[in-house]
Amino acid sequence: QVQLVESGGGLVQAGGSLRLSCLISGRTFSSDALGWFRQAPGKEREFVAFIRSGGTSYYADFVKGRFTISRDSAKNTVYLQMNSLKSEDTAVYYCAANGRSYSGPYSYARAYDYWGQGTQVTVSS
Repeated sequence: QVQLVESGGGLVQAGGSLRLSCLISGRTFSSDALGWFRQAPGKEREFVAFIRSGGTSYYADFVKGRFTISRDSAKNTVYLQMNSLKSEDTAVYYCAANGRSYSGPYSYARAYDYWGQGTQVTVSS
């Protein structure tokens, strides 16, 4: 049974930093893409960042230069370092793992087969 468990969320002041972690168990995803999405109250889930097995990463425009995605295949963990946080970054953050052959953009939720339960990030202004 595949499980993704996020941690590291919390309350932080604007301008501060948080590091989210997502521990994956049940199978390895060393050759698959891993991603982060978020959902703010009253809004649809949106793409934040993804990282492919070779280390190539891609970010939504609104986090470029502030967030960094990384992965540790030995630990089966994906991270999201979030700096210069803004109040509009407040959301539940979800990690996701692709577990099949897929040729489309990894910025779409449909690219991912497994999801975590989410971790709340609240940025106070």
